[in-house]
Amino acid sequence: MCLALGTLFLLEYAKFTLVNYQELLFTLPYVLFSLVILLSQPFNQGRTGLSALLMLIAYYIIQNHLQAPLSNNDTKLTFVLLCGLLPLNLLQIHILPDKRLNSRFGGFYILFILMLVGWSALVVNHFRDSDLTHVWDSYLYAIPNFSPMPIVLFLLSVAITLSSASTILKRNLGSDQTVFVSLLFSGMTFVLFQYNFISSTAFSIAALILLLNLITCSHELAFVDQLTGIPGRRALETELKHLGRTYTLAMLDVDHFKKFNDTYGHKTGDDVLKLVAQLMRNTKGGAQVFRYGGEEFTIMYKGKEASDCKAFLDELRQSIADYSFSLRDHNTRPDDNKKGAKMRKKSDKSTETNITVSIGVADSFPDHNPENVLKAADQALYKAKQKGRNRVMS
Repeated sequence: MCLALGTLFLLEYAKFTLVNYQELLFTLPYVLFSLVILLSQPFNQGRTGLSALLMLIAYYIIQNHLQAPLSNNDTKLTFVLLCGLLPLNLLQIHILPDKRLNSRFGGFYILFILMLVGWSALVVNHFRDSDLTHVWDSYLYAIPNFSPMPIVLFLLSVAITLSSASTILKRNLGSDQTVFVSLLFSGMTFVLFQYNFISSTAFSIAALILLLNLITCSHELAFVDQLTGIPGRRALETELKHLGRTYTLAMLDVDHFKKFNDTYGHKTGDDVLKLVAQLMRNTKGGAQVFRYGGEEFTIMYKGKEASDCKAFLDELRQSIADYSFSLRDHNTRPDDNKKGAKMRKKSDKSTETNITVSIGVADSFPDHNPENVLKAADQALYKAKQKGRNRVMS
């Protein structure tokens, strides 16, 4: 929203400067949206690619078919169709499967868009010489001093943009954010269509945001564990390459996790891993936490020896052991979190259990090789298991 307001400021105070760069400004959205489409394929961000494709087609139509006065019948028809169809098609991306554009689904969707563009061209051509004064003055009435966009389409655009915003509040996927950004900046373009450079400026900013969002989401997919929300093994391997001479690594393992999984089911096991990760975030001493794989986690302390970290790790171990974990019946629990919370409040009886973890610690003395330190921490973890679990060993 701040960027949208900033765009208006840019148009008002930099319009004379933009004239000197108009060729670059007109070309920039083509380049940026094409880049988003290309990168969305290997990054498995199909919905983002679809949003960029729709915005690219819309920008092409604006630059090639909407540069004449809106008093012309065909120009105004094209403008009205674009104002109505683009938001509707962007909104449906929220519910479409996240498939690549080069997949079978992507091929069918591109064909659908091309058919829609072709149908719109036929409508414009059919009504080109018709007298549509009654339509413009009644159903598609606009207030020229406010915007050339018909009021009914303005209200539709606002409603769709708010609907998209509510989707972000509910699940906040990267693709939901790209749809919202596309709706916001395309809607702003149509509302302020009388301003010079509005389409190239607004669409360029939207394309930049989509590109940054794509990179951010791809980074999270690569480096953040999707189940627990903490950095994963790839992030750990990257950090291990940039350690100094003094550091401590700890390996943490959930005790009897396989037995727990077999008894209560994998979904409950996932809840345990989420809980452990959540409590690990509160580890003191400047710890960095990672999910190593399965029920194993890694804790990293930079600039500290093992003797400096044991108290923090034992505090973490104790906090996990003291936490009463409520067992959920995933077969009867509803998918909606609010309904699940209400059911828990109504239930007088709840099954609770406690989880324990074992931790092995090793530091960079005398061996500074991170792989060897990690192996030493793993051996210490094995020793903690052998000694009876629920303890910290070095």
